Amino acid sequence: MLLPIGGHLIKGRDIGIKNNKIYKMKYYSHFDEKVHWKNVKHIVENPEKVARHGFFPFIHYTHNIEKFNKKVGRKPPKLREIFYSSHIDRYIYELYAYKLNNIYNKRVIKDCTNKCAVAYRDNLHKSNIHFAKKVFDAIRRYNQAYVIIGDFTGFFDNLDHSYLKDRLCSLLETTILPDDYYAVFRNITKYSYFELEKLKEITGLKYKELNKQNRVLELKDFRQYKRECLRKNKNNYGIPQGSAISAVLSNIYMIDFDKKINDFVTSKKGIYMRYSDDFVIVIPKCEIVEFQKMWVFIDNIKRSVKNLELQLEKTQIFEYNNLHVKSCNSLLFHEVPDGKNIINYLGFSFDGKVITIRDKTISKYYYRMYRKIDAIAKKGGYTKKGKKIPMNTLYKRYSFYGEEQTKDNRGNFLTYVNRAKEVFGPNEAIDRSTKKHWGKLQKRLHKFWKEHREN
Repeated sequence: MLLPIGGHLIKGRDIGIKNNKIYKMKYYSHFDEKVHWKNVKHIVENPEKVARHGFFPFIHYTHNIEKFNKKVGRKPPKLREIFYSSHIDRYIYELYAYKLNNIYNKRVIKDCTNKCAVAYRDNLHKSNIHFAKKVFDAIRRYNQAYVIIGDFTGFFDNLDHSYLKDRLCSLLETTILPDDYYAVFRNITKYSYFELEKLKEITGLKYKELNKQNRVLELKDFRQYKRECLRKNKNNYGIPQGSAISAVLSNIYMIDFDKKINDFVTSKKGIYMRYSDDFVIVIPKCEIVEFQKMWVFIDNIKRSVKNLELQLEKTQIFEYNNLHVKSCNSLLFHEVPDGKNIINYLGFSFDGKVITIRDKTISKYYYRMYRKIDAIAKKGGYTKKGKKIPMNTLYKRYSFYGEEQTKDNRGNFLTYVNRAKEVFGPNEAIDRSTKKHWGKLQKRLHKFWKEHREN
């Protein structure tokens, strides 16, 4: 039986792509056994069974994202809350994410916003490098322009459930979600979870050992600890970051916002682009009063979306004038001081003349390289068992020796630099900060070997 939704036929075998392109086999341990999608497709691709499916709790942990500044050194880490689902649940989320993404892609073409929301898209076949180039190229074409860089606060954590449900119904062209879609929606909004740290405490296993188990807990133990350890999202907002469907739901949440903003900005002959919770608006330069009126209109659109708040400290306003960039936050936000005269977007920096990889990205690369060298040097170049530590791992990870992508090697940071250099072209200073990486690596190594021999 086919289920018609808004003119779309929704069924597993009618999605127009091989199943193995949707489902990803993962080998982590969870509350269910590790299973290949072929063994559960009779459940996953059956809407009636999905509607009755009992979803397992997520497992949650806090990911510390290391931050580094070349002036102040290591900074407090950025915390990101990650949730990962059981294997059968993940297959369901992957399938419904694919279905929704297909319909979403058709909708944004109809809305003329196909090139606005660029994150988590499977049909654009481009990366952050291409999107950053598009923005910087547009700024240059204008000769004189205002640039707004913004960031939404706690994006996934604050998505309002009722607003999201309305956007889903609008996308599917229905007033009530079908039972299977509602089951998926309910379990991604009113989700429950176990803390990973608690599971490690219960089992007495470290994460790597825990992941080797067939299940993190046997079913009898799961039932025993469920009452004590289960946590629930009792709020009417927030979806778990890390699930296979969260990304497409975040784009669906922003459908109306993207259209309204894009319609307004393009009417002013500008461009608008959003990459998840980061957005940029470029508008040809006009009178200051007119620019401020534009922002009031844009801000009113933002206020129409529930729980969508700007991080003022990350919001930046720039004036671009014939090869010169000037920070001018005070034009719109008196409480936000002016910053550096450099536009940073999606990992790249533009000073009005040349484009480079962002300083903090380069600092992080060298910081990790030096830390790895220091760790080797402190061990005297030998493992605890007295074996000499090979330099191959260090060289492949942080030097040109590992930049070539092969079947067995994904490449390293320099691979990314080369890819960016190819996209931006030879006239940009993309590899300016990495050209001397080999000399810096060798200098650091020689320094510690010398100190080790002296000691």
